[in-house]
Amino acid sequence: MSEIPQLLVHETKDSVGVVVVEGLEAGTDMLVCVTHDNSTFRLTAEEAAPIGHKIALQDMKKGDTVFKYGEDIGIMTGDVKKGHHLHTQNCKTKRW
Repeated sequence: MSEIPQLLVHETKDSVGVVVVEGLEAGTDMLVCVTHDNSTFRLTAEEAAPIGHKIALQDMKKGDTVFKYGEDIGIMTGDVKKGHHLHTQNCKTKRW
């Protein structure tokens, strides 16, 4: 049986991945799949995150642009470290 990914990344330039399993816990050694080319890598979840939420693939600082689907989806409103939960507490859309 092959291992199931816990995090999906759409494009190689993305700065976040999406949690695709229920109950992701801090300390999980995640299998990450890049859907664009079906490549994989490993990343430790440093914080728990709900299904559908984002995990940072790199350290990001306040003011940095967030990339998902290879597109600019928002701006960091606070700092976040690689492997940490990224949501409304530390990022927002640039639309409003």
